[in-house]
Amino acid sequence: MNSLALWAAGAHGLTGALGIAYAPGLSPALLYPRIVWGGLWGALFLLPFPRLSWWLRALVFSLGPTAMALVLAYEGRSPIGLHGLGPLLIAASNAVWGLAAGWLLWTIGRR
Repeated sequence: MNSLALWAAGAHGLTGALGIAYAPGLSPALLYPRIVWGGLWGALFLLPFPRLSWWLRALVFSLGPTAMALVLAYEGRSPIGLHGLGPLLIAASNAVWGLAAGWLLWTIGRR
């Protein structure tokens, strides 16, 4: 979902309108790292956590990958970077991941 959100934002000109020169194509190079990291970060949903609604828990858990992505952006290894609204795009795309994962787990009954 993160990759689809980034692709859609680039394909529909949202990233350009925000002043971010990032419009990825849907390719294995974009998808593979996000699938692997999404699965690893998804392990957070296995942790015992205070009773929160699924969407609030998902947003809290999306802060982990957001923090990691911002560190990578700070080190210059992210194509989005820390300039302009780049951090907002990183946070929004990770929120999409968290909400999609949280919703999926909620629908199958794994809270």
